[in-house]
Amino acid sequence: MALWNEPSRKEPASKDSPAAEPTRETDLAAVPPAATPAVNFGGLTAAVLSFMVVLATGGNTATAQGVSGPADGGSTGIVDTTFASGFTMTTATGIEVTVNETSSTKTVDGPGGDVRKGTSVLVLGLDNNGTTITADWVVIQPHGDGGAAAAKAHGVIPFEPGVPSPQQSVGTIPASYTQGQGTLVSGIQAFIPVAVAQAVFPGGIVDRVVSLSDGSYEVHNISINWPHHVFVSKDFMYLGAE
Repeated sequence: MALWNEPSRKEPASKDSPAAEPTRETDLAAVPPAATPAVNFGGLTAAVLSFMVVLATGGNTATAQGVSGPADGGSTGIVDTTFASGFTMTTATGIEVTVNETSSTKTVDGPGGDVRKGTSVLVLGLDNNGTTITADWVVIQPHGDGGAAAAKAHGVIPFEPGVPSPQQSVGTIPASYTQGQGTLVSGIQAFIPVAVAQAVFPGGIVDRVVSLSDGSYEVHNISINWPHHVFVSKDFMYLGAE
């Protein structure tokens, strides 16, 4: 099993970043904090489910690596501004994220032009520095709230300088989990656990996904005080968090 150093927790980005305002809506329904199948329509929205189907049938590949650095992750939020090559969004806890799109970025549940101010989206792609994501996928979630309701219902704690993170856990923590150990994964293998974790605990930014020895996943959240680790089974069921 590969080892990597646990980086220090990153503080949220400033909300002062400028952006142009041309044109460009999340319905991350809450999943109860217990082992709930990721394919349960009561847990994930149709937008995320359709995204999972696209991933499963689209011929995408997954890779694994044992090094630290930029890794696949994602976040959920409400679009604030748009510009020629992407947009900015704000998460349920007030973190501003810059999303850069490329010619290979795919939009689910709507055309790219539907991504405009006020749109609720799930973004999956390469987390560059904790505040910027290069998007592989932008999942439009009509009539959504950027994960605000789920974050409140499940007790997501926003980042606050100088305030220590609570030592608490919910659900099941895999017996194979040891902080700082695991194999970094990408592609499908990372994006589906991120989608599951963001459906339960939106508000932060996922900067990596680690595969554990039993096949389950640790989804690593930054820019919030809790939870920092969300666990998803090898069958993509939400397990627990700490």
